[in-house]
Amino acid sequence: MSFNKVPASEYRRILVSDHPIMDARAPIEFDKGAFPASVNHPLMEDEERRLVGTCYKEQGQQAAIELGHSLVNGDVKQQRVAAWVKFFSNNPNGYLYCFRGGLRSQLTQQWLKEAGLDIPFIEGGYKAMRQFLIETIDTAPNIKPMLILSGITGSGKTDFLLKRQEAIDLEGLAHHRGSSFGRYHESQPSQINFENALGVALLKHQDSAAKHLLLEDESYLIGRSALPQAFYAGMQAANVLVLEESLEARLARLLNEYVHKMHSGYVQRLGEAKGFEAFSQYLAQSITGIQKRLGGKRHDELQAMISNALSIQFNQNDTSAHLAWIELLLVKYYDPMYQYQIDKKAERIIFKGDHQAMHQWLDNQ
Repeated sequence: MSFNKVPASEYRRILVSDHPIMDARAPIEFDKGAFPASVNHPLMEDEERRLVGTCYKEQGQQAAIELGHSLVNGDVKQQRVAAWVKFFSNNPNGYLYCFRGGLRSQLTQQWLKEAGLDIPFIEGGYKAMRQFLIETIDTAPNIKPMLILSGITGSGKTDFLLKRQEAIDLEGLAHHRGSSFGRYHESQPSQINFENALGVALLKHQDSAAKHLLLEDESYLIGRSALPQAFYAGMQAANVLVLEESLEARLARLLNEYVHKMHSGYVQRLGEAKGFEAFSQYLAQSITGIQKRLGGKRHDELQAMISNALSIQFNQNDTSAHLAWIELLLVKYYDPMYQYQIDKKAERIIFKGDHQAMHQWLDNQ
């Protein structure tokens, strides 16, 4: 029997163009990892998939197929096919895939055909496309030269990157700012989804006119998202640019990041009272997260300053008292740590400058 398939040679085009794709895997598989442009409309729900998988191991393929048909039939089958038809009515050029491009893809395609739609499935399925993205990430350091944007905490590296077409925002992909105060209101993606999003971003970057790949100077872990080893090794060998900024501007930026944005986000989600309480916990937990490196005395001093600033904010609607603990944290903790790290990269530094000078330097490359 011949099937309408999209060949593996089309993976790059599919991923770069955000081509609409329907993921026919079970929700548990989709939640673990999927592609940015994919939508989940499963052939089997989680429990059905578990039962069929157990049957396959114990009784073989034919018995598993028969069990699958008995679990997904009648109204259940009609509802699933209706969801697929709706998806492809909205995305007439769309494709479908399952885990390996095997039985589930073939059966989904067959049922769609019976409903009057001839939809191609992707050869190799999710597994082969994910492997393609892993290889894209691992080989990326060899495709375009990397430039690493370093800069002291609060220097506005992310703000700068977002204005550059040659940049990929790793912290944006990880939903984390990469420091003890770095968590976003949105939860971080699964490790697989972080890697898939990075792979797609790299494919799009490779198809752009950018001569360099500009990345922020990151640790191996961004929150809980780990940079793939070969990619991180490439970053560790790349030339470094240092973004310079005054202490005053850094304090204003971090007051906005740590206090204004986080407070308003918590209030939007939880309401005024609970939002303020959650925001207060976020500040306290962030300091506690670096207690060992701060030392007990410095940690207690900062916690007391935070409590005082929160009290003034709560009673007077004035956030300026937060500047005192942010400055202490910068001068006594983040700045010395940054200086130590940048000294180790001294041989790789090829340019230093403020935002304007850095834009001009990159424009001239």
